[in-house]
Amino acid sequence: MSLTVFGEKHDLSRREADQLREALGQALTERREFFRTAGEHRDDGSYVVSRRGADSAGHRKVFERFDALVDLYERLPGTFTAETVGERGLTGGRRHILVHHLTEHPDFDCELVSRQPLTARKESDTGDGRTNPPEEDEVEN
Repeated sequence: MSLTVFGEKHDLSRREADQLREALGQALTERREFFRTAGEHRDDGSYVVSRRGADSAGHRKVFERFDALVDLYERLPGTFTAETVGERGLTGGRRHILVHHLTEHPDFDCELVSRQPLTARKESDTGDGRTNPPEEDEVEN
């Protein structure tokens, strides 16, 4: 088998091609677990947010791609609640899972600021004139 990458031609044996396909599949399918949630990049390009350790569909939200989750996050206001997320079409526990996931995933610049009601704040918009996120002891229970 012959493969051209960035203009360079590479000849691969069937075994090498199988190994490459397996390595690409593993790179494209990745599951990361956080404290309460997990995120999975599937090989079809979709991204799944789920409650960590849960198996039922009621505890996950599938996005067509990771960028769709990024787009949703960018449309959220500086401070948002599970109810705010629900206004974007998510229902039940999925909106709570999503708020937790956004605060746990390193690609999203936000912090949990209250558990009742479940509220997150984007770090770039603290809403109270501060430029830094609240300290851990400031999170309301």
